[in-house]
Order: sequence, then structure tokens, then C-alpha cells
Amino acid sequence: MKAAAKEETSPDAAIEHVTGSKGEHKVRVAVTDILKGGREAILEHDGMDYRLRITANGKLILTK
Repeated sequence: MKAAAKEETSPDAAIEHVTGSKGEHKVRVAVTDILKGGREAILEHDGMDYRLRITANGKLILTK
């Protein structure tokens, strides 16, 4: 993958636009930018809330 561009959407989060090998558009965001120093965030998708959290072992879990 190669990075196409980076943009600042807020003073706290950098978003990197990436083009995949087949030309599909992807966005790369650092988990630290989403969690803002915490260990958990609520993500909304299609009217539903999903919980993204870092476990005690440092792994990511996404649950409904």
C-alpha cells in the first residue's frame, strides 16, 4: 500500500488516505488518536454503538 495523502481533521487526529494494491480507498487512523489517552471508545455505525477497547494484554477488541 502506498500513502496518497495525509490531512488534519482536527488538531488531535491525523488521517492518512491509503490506496491499496487494487486501487481501493482506505483510511489509516492511529488507535491512539481514537482513544485519546483512554483504553476504550464507542464507535457508531449504522445507528448502532460498538465498543473498541484495549485489553490488559494490549490487544484490540471490537464488540457490539
